[in-house]
Amino acid sequence: MHPIVATVIQRLFLGIATLFVVSIIIFSSIEMLPGDFGQAVLGQAATEETVAAFRKELGLDKPAYIRYFDWVAGVIQGDLGTSFSGRAASGVDRSRPVAELIAPRLWNTLFLAGMTAIIAVPLALFLGITAALYRNTYYDKIVSASTLTTISFPEFFVAYILILLFTALWPVFPSLANIDVSTPLGERIYRSALPALTLTLVIVAHMMRMTRAAIINLLANPYIQMARL
Repeated sequence: MHPIVATVIQRLFLGIATLFVVSIIIFSSIEMLPGDFGQAVLGQAATEETVAAFRKELGLDKPAYIRYFDWVAGVIQGDLGTSFSGRAASGVDRSRPVAELIAPRLWNTLFLAGMTAIIAVPLALFLGITAALYRNTYYDKIVSASTLTTISFPEFFVAYILILLFTALWPVFPSLANIDVSTPLGERIYRSALPALTLTLVIVAHMMRMTRAAIINLLANPYIQMARL
């Protein structure tokens, strides 16, 4: 097996194992929370018989490990469960499938991630490679200091600074915007520009420093130095 393929497979298995461990930790943490879920959803006015029937309907009367594996099996099949945040004690059932709630937001997330990647990846590679090639110059010091400063701040702080600059001082982009499937592409890009710029600055800072370090290590190899001679 090719080393690259083996590395990819190893990373995939590591990612799946990490998700498995995290899901167990989250499930166990929720399981240890005080209170009764059925009582919380139906309200204090619900009778014990109603709560018991509701728990049986959801499978909450089963042991915790069985409910966990039922949930994992459902996720594998694409069933993410049901959100009961809209179910009231009055009997009006506004519960909706979780997948139905996530679907419209998932597209916006993927669009924002793709827009950020298109900007951030080429920019980070360019800055990282040029900073490594012109190491210890003023250009390298300015780029390194700028990225280090960006990394030092949390993302929400960077977002606040950009909102202050581009919506308050210079009203170029909207601070709040709603995007749906009917929004034209140009308008969607314009409305997503500010959050995409926030993510771009953070991602470029991390990726640029990693690229710079990798190029510097590569240039230090003997065969590279021999090729230069």
